[in-house]
Amino acid sequence: MLTDVECKNATCPPEKTRSRLACSGGLYLEVSPNGSKRWFWKYRKEGKEGRMALGSYPAVGPKEARKARDIAKAQKSNGHDPVKVRKVEKLKATLPDGTTFKAVALEWYTKQAPQWSPSHAARSLRQLERDLRVGRDS
Repeated sequence: MLTDVECKNATCPPEKTRSRLACSGGLYLEVSPNGSKRWFWKYRKEGKEGRMALGSYPAVGPKEARKARDIAKAQKSNGHDPVKVRKVEKLKATLPDGTTFKAVALEWYTKQAPQWSPSHAARSLRQLERDLRVGRDS
């Protein structure tokens, strides 16, 4: 396992594009020639190799990187792709409160309904509400 001192002193030879220092459990520190250092976790899903960025050193130290790796491992063992989980969390964080598919769909309906005949508008609303109900149940 890498220590903070080893991370601090890590360098990349100028002739290489990057250097990797293994920590444990697929975790490694990637050092580039310009001196930047980033943590990555290498894992396999469905026979394919993937890697997940865990942060930059020194903002994320070895202890925090191992903790982030353990969380990602737990997500993977529960059948979730940790990279996709992170993307979903990031998207949820960027959406303002109340912005759900239902809210967007009903807003779209109110903008479109004046252009439609009353029967088409009523039918569209029924179908939209049915689809929203079905999506919630499944």
